[in-house]
Amino acid sequence: MFSEVVVVGQIARDLVIEVPDAPDADSSAPVRRRQELLGGKGANQAVALGQLGMSVSLVGVVGEDRTGEVLRAQARADRIGTSHVVRRAGAETALLVDVVDEHGRRRYLEHVPEETLVTETDVVAASAPISAAGSLIVQLQQPAPAALLAARLAHTAGTRVVLDGAPQGLADDLLALADVLRADGHEAELLTGHPVDDVPSAARAAADLRERGPALVVLEVAGQGNLFAGPGESWFVPHVETEVVDPTGAGDALVAALTAALTRRRPLETAACLAVAAAAATTEHAGGRPHLSRPDLDRLQPRRLETVHA
Repeated sequence: MFSEVVVVGQIARDLVIEVPDAPDADSSAPVRRRQELLGGKGANQAVALGQLGMSVSLVGVVGEDRTGEVLRAQARADRIGTSHVVRRAGAETALLVDVVDEHGRRRYLEHVPEETLVTETDVVAASAPISAAGSLIVQLQQPAPAALLAARLAHTAGTRVVLDGAPQGLADDLLALADVLRADGHEAELLTGHPVDDVPSAARAAADLRERGPALVVLEVAGQGNLFAGPGESWFVPHVETEVVDPTGAGDALVAALTAALTRRRPLETAACLAVAAAAATTEHAGGRPHLSRPDLDRLQPRRLETVHA
């Protein structure tokens, strides 16, 4: 049985360490809490989709080591399809380390071996579920040729193509195949060549990017909120006020919630509110793994959407 959403993206062992004081303190600082989780942007998005009630499959790579098998088992426990999670012979599973102190300061380290990136061969092997899905999320930290092939397969089959981030190459080819693009301010600047640091500049960037393919462009305005620029109306949704413990994974939750709502044919306004609430919920705890529940999503619903004219 095929899934409603397929995610092509990173899978990693996510080591989350909570300490009482600054993350860059010496290594003898006491550890308040230590967690080892299924992580990486692709896995985080798949976890969030499962928590939102979507059927989801993951296309990604782990090493042929004990850690890789543990992560595959964790994904299955999270109700994520793992038939196309590759165990790469001779590879070491990617590692992410997120050190967070009680003041919200953090230090982030990553070790992502090249062998744990998705290849075109991996995508070809997953062509059937990609073509059968309602939506495909392509996490653009993956190599551009593999991302492009996945997008092309989905586009040809009529599967919604959701791009997350800025591609490492082939940007125009990828954008031409996309239905939805989500990018933070830095990624938007890479794509357009212009800074995105306020709502007017985000609106201009979104208009430029929509001309290159995607019907819907979602851009973060750092420290302020997110612009949702669609074929009809465009809205700016300010960040929800909440106690931010760790921003890791907020963007992943936003992409997942947005995709879930669009796949279930919810109106864009509804999808935008759900996406922003999911992002806010993920900042309330350490680590990038989402914990999305209906009470939290209801509690964190944005109070207003501001109409934006490009």
